[in-house]
Amino acid sequence: MKNEEIFEKTRKVIFENMIKSEREGGKKFHYTKPSPSRYPFQFFWDTCFHVFILNALGEHTMAKEHLISLFAMQKEDGFVGHMIYWDRLMPGRLADFFQSKPRLKNFFQSHMSALVQPPMAAQAVAGVYEASGDEQFLKQMLPKLKEYYRWLAKNRDFNGDGLLTIISPFESGMDWKPTYDPVVGFSGKKANWRLFLKVVNVDFRNYLNNYNFKKIYQKGYFLVKDVGFNTIYAQNLKALAGLCKDMEDPAGEEFGKLADRVSKSIVDVMYDKETCAFYDVHGKEDIKIKILTPTVFYPVVLKNIPEEIAKKVMDTHFFNSRAFATPYPLPCVAQSHSSFNPGESMYIWRGPTWIVNNWFLHQFLMEKGYREESRKLIDSIKQLIEKSGFREYYNPFTGEGYGAKDFTWAGLVVDMMKMEEKEEEKLI
Repeated sequence: MKNEEIFEKTRKVIFENMIKSEREGGKKFHYTKPSPSRYPFQFFWDTCFHVFILNALGEHTMAKEHLISLFAMQKEDGFVGHMIYWDRLMPGRLADFFQSKPRLKNFFQSHMSALVQPPMAAQAVAGVYEASGDEQFLKQMLPKLKEYYRWLAKNRDFNGDGLLTIISPFESGMDWKPTYDPVVGFSGKKANWRLFLKVVNVDFRNYLNNYNFKKIYQKGYFLVKDVGFNTIYAQNLKALAGLCKDMEDPAGEEFGKLADRVSKSIVDVMYDKETCAFYDVHGKEDIKIKILTPTVFYPVVLKNIPEEIAKKVMDTHFFNSRAFATPYPLPCVAQSHSSFNPGESMYIWRGPTWIVNNWFLHQFLMEKGYREESRKLIDSIKQLIEKSGFREYYNPFTGEGYGAKDFTWAGLVVDMMKMEEKEEEKLI
């Protein structure tokens, strides 16, 4: 499939999934649904993905409006929820109901969930600013970003090591990730209704505790420091520090130091020398969950991760292992793990290929000169789109598309293609 066709198809999906309201008397919103029917809300990290895609398509004004919409209901303390229910009386699924605080008004007006998602907003804003040079936009967003990341540090760094703790499996963005099985007490090889009840029960207990983080931490029934989540956090703190520097804002030093601290803690707490991998950890004792998923690679993208560690991780689990070597990479758990299921299931993130992992790892491979490998990740997504269209996730062996249709994430390939173009220009 030609590059022009990929861009055209991506533009079509994004624009068909886009929703905008300019009603008089209400808050304006402008966002893209991840899919038209299954995911009709504004999601935090999906919005950031859409900003990367829109930037690659040259739609910088729309990208700005998406981010302004994302922060339109930001709380005074800086909090922004992982789902924004614009004009919705209730979430679409019963399980989602327990992800918001128990408030009667939630039934009658737009509101946010009480959970968070991987905090990619600073990178998204930085991408828009780099592409548009719009200082007014940056001046508008910078105070919001500072308060948001300060909220995260204040409310989710329970141990004081800089790392953030998620309190629900749905906060990492990788629902039903196998590393959470031992945390919720599920020991079955394949996901079933028992796992469903255990996971939903986590949100139910958070709901009963009115999302009081001190109580939730004391009870300790789901406390996970997710590698992917914290890698994204470190990246975005660094991006925020850069934005502050551009605006001559002294807070840049604050966020730069915190980014370095988070990166150091990722190595100290999550890296396992014996197996050369970064693992999610859980509980107040930071117990490593030694299950191989693509997030074992994520920290290698951080600039201050020791080069020898990054090399060991990639050599052991990417270049010299069959764990993730499938015709359509990357499966979201190692093929050898008992939970691995490459087919369609309601228990997603347990085997199929999700585009975000390709997108995330691509930046490392490209920057480190692994040109063949980085292009392979791009070519794989192109083939998946040609074979199955824009789907939520794909079979890593056959390329068959599963889950939601007209799902936007495959559009991240245009951002990857733009990054490749910029890198090639540097070499000329």
